[in-house]
Amino acid sequence: MMDGEIFTTTLVPPGNTTPNSSMTLEQKTTFAFVILLFIFLGILIVRCFRILLDPYQSMPTSTWADGLDGLEKGQFDYTLA
Repeated sequence: MMDGEIFTTTLVPPGNTTPNSSMTLEQKTTFAFVILLFIFLGILIVRCFRILLDPYQSMPTSTWADGLDGLEKGQFDYTLA
């Protein structure tokens, strides 16, 4: 404290004034953004648990031999010899 100055805190409103309970635009935007992040996090958690419970559901049904040109399925072993 310099020269007898009194510092007041803004955490407690003085005397008879009532605190303003309305949110500012920045607070509303931040609140909406946090809510959207929680929704996104919930969707990701559900997706991860679904993959953990049934990992083969998201795999394609085709096999590695589908893309071979000029070979029938099951003939790959004979072409190596």
